[in-house]
Amino acid sequence: MILIQITIDGPAGAGKSTIAKMIAKRLGFIHIDTGAIYRVITYIAMQQNVCLDNEDALVQLIASTKIDMEQQAEGEQKVFCNNIDVSKEIRDPIISKNVSRVAVLPKVRQELVRMQRELAQDKNVVMDGRDAGTVILPHAECKIFLTASLEERTYRRYLELKQRGYNDELEFVKKDLARRDYIDENRKTSPLKPAQDAVIVDTTCLGPEEVVQEILRIYQEKKEALNNVL
Repeated sequence: MILIQITIDGPAGAGKSTIAKMIAKRLGFIHIDTGAIYRVITYIAMQQNVCLDNEDALVQLIASTKIDMEQQAEGEQKVFCNNIDVSKEIRDPIISKNVSRVAVLPKVRQELVRMQRELAQDKNVVMDGRDAGTVILPHAECKIFLTASLEERTYRRYLELKQRGYNDELEFVKKDLARRDYIDENRKTSPLKPAQDAVIVDTTCLGPEEVVQEILRIYQEKKEALNNVL
């Protein structure tokens, strides 16, 4: 059986997690949301009053933190921190606002990349994040970079927050996404960018099912190419 790993990278609000979940469910693959792992560390650090700029303290926190992900029958992914379900808590806007502070730290990224690679080792996975295809799984067989206009990503995130009971203004959401884009694209360690061999998919004018079908088409092409080589 051929092992195929799919990475889906892109900026906040491009639809990475939604699409990755749908792809994983269709293919029977494991879904690994790397952004959720950074959110867990941010959440537990804030719970324990660990300074989000203290790199060494965060590394120590990671060493004592167990993170698990479980795929539910309906396709939803549950995230556990030290055996406690924190799926809802890590999506709070306060976590979204602060997670980039944690993600920019080189030692933190080094430790979490190691954890993410272990989660994906010898498995068919769909991994989404900011550097899944460039750093975590650089040899993945199928790499996708999802993008969309800032306006479209703002509207999607605004609706998502509204569905969760938050009432952030549209302009605030837009400014927060633009701020996160700048941090992600300009950090020294693993900046947000497409892998050289990634296929760029602009989702601005596409619905989720259209994006899924396009990625499945790309996946099938990659799979057939591998079969021909073998």
